[in-house]
Order: sequence, then C-alpha cells, then structure tokens
Amino acid sequence: MSTIPTSVTEDQFDEHIRLLLSTAKRGYVCQIPLVKVFNDILYRLHTGCQWAHLPTAPARTDPEKKRLAGKRSTIISRTWSADGSLQQVWEQSIQTICKDLDVLRLNLDGSHTLAEKGGESVAYPHRKRAKTSNLLPITDAQGDVLASTGGAAGNPHDAFDLKPHLQAAFKHIKHLGLTFAGAYFNADSAFDTLEARKVCFNHQVIPNICENKRNRKATKRGRKHLFNPTLYKQRSTSERSFAWIDKFRALLIHYDGKDVNFLGAHHLAFALINLRHLFARKG
Repeated sequence: MSTIPTSVTEDQFDEHIRLLLSTAKRGYVCQIPLVKVFNDILYRLHTGCQWAHLPTAPARTDPEKKRLAGKRSTIISRTWSADGSLQQVWEQSIQTICKDLDVLRLNLDGSHTLAEKGGESVAYPHRKRAKTSNLLPITDAQGDVLASTGGAAGNPHDAFDLKPHLQAAFKHIKHLGLTFAGAYFNADSAFDTLEARKVCFNHQVIPNICENKRNRKATKRGRKHLFNPTLYKQRSTSERSFAWIDKFRALLIHYDGKDVNFLGAHHLAFALINLRHLFARKG
C-alpha cells in the first residue's frame, strides 16, 4: 500500500498539476515558483500549522517576511479553491488512474467535521455534541474518491436531501467518462430510503444498503430488498479513505468560514489519495 503523498516533485507538479492551476494574467505575478507555493499549501494541509508558520526558506529569520509568505500562500490557496482549480486537480487525478479504478463496487459514507468557530453549512447536531459540517464522499473498491457532496450542515440526518446529492454524484462520475452500470452501491442503514434506492436503479446501480428497520412500522410485503453481506463488509474501504483524509490535520477541524475553501482543501486531499500509487512509483 502506498503512502499518501504530502509533497510533490517538480516533475510530478509539471505533469499532473501545473496546467490545471490558474495564474495571474495581469497585475501581480508571484515571484516564488508555483511548485514551492503548492508544496507550502500541502505542508499546511498536512501539519495543520498556521499560514504564517510555513517553513518558507526566505522567511525563517525575518518575522515580517514569514507573515507575508503565509499571507501569499493563503491568498493563492483560496483563489485556487474559489476558481475551481483544486477541483480540476482532483477530477484530473480520477481520469489519470481511470484504468486502475474498480467501479463495480461503490461505497458511500458520511464524514462529520468539527466546526468550533462556525461558518457556512455548519450546525449543531445533538448526537455529536458540537457544531459540525458533513461531507458524503463516494469511493471505489480501492478507496479512491470518485465523487463527493458539497458541504452540508451537520444537524440533519445523513439521508437528508440524499436524492439530489446522489443524482449529482452519479452525474459527476459519468461526466468523467467512467462507466459503472451494474455496480453494487454499498451504504449503511442511515442511507436506507426509497428515494435513494430509486436513484440507484435509475442509474443502473444495484443498491446494497443495509435495511433500516426503524423506517418501517410493519413487515415489508413481497420480495425482500437485495442485500449481500459479503459485499457490504467491503464498505470498510470508505473508513480507510477517511483515515487517509484525516492524515491532513488541517481538515480535522473546519476553520474555514466559507464552504468553497473547505471543499477546495478536501479536493486537494482527494487528488493526493487518488495519485498515491502513481506518485510512489515515480518518487
């Protein structure tokens, strides 16, 4: 199993990332090489340090230069999040490894992130005893992240507005050129809704969802829902993907006030997870 990369070489940056990032067409142009700026952003994402404490070489002895270096990286990171550059990096990572993907088994699960300072799409779920935001990534059988919902407040249950989220996720995967007709879709009982099953059938996906008995007041009539417990156990790959995401400590707590910055950081983490084997072979 390859280690999730927390920095990239110049060759890796030029081949897989550089052309997907926006650059200034007029006005100020960053004098620091973009690969250095990108690795600074990854360093902050991995360690969770403050932007002003990035280990930028010219800033180690001058506090003012250190502050300006952190401010520069903050602005560039937020710009790449807002204009969709980091999302493009993630989407391109999926297309880069498309031949190695196992899309015959898809896994869905939710990931709550503490948001102590509030922000967009943040709420207080009593079961978590804290303010949280929620993401619902979809992974393949190997843990590669293929789709994800946008940020959602943590107070509704995981199946809240699940239908549009699933529809958007499946359309996103199809937009990337991946064929998953006939795939099994693993999800736990929190996602057991009639609408979710209908969306799966409409996209020719077989819902392998653990039945939530609390949804029924009486025994279901007719044929039981298909459920394969052996395939369902493979849903644990989602938990492994969440563990890989948690390697990036800046994502453990939601400090970004705007959803776009929070999602941009996750898109970057998703891309590194997807490219882990490729970067390990060339590293």
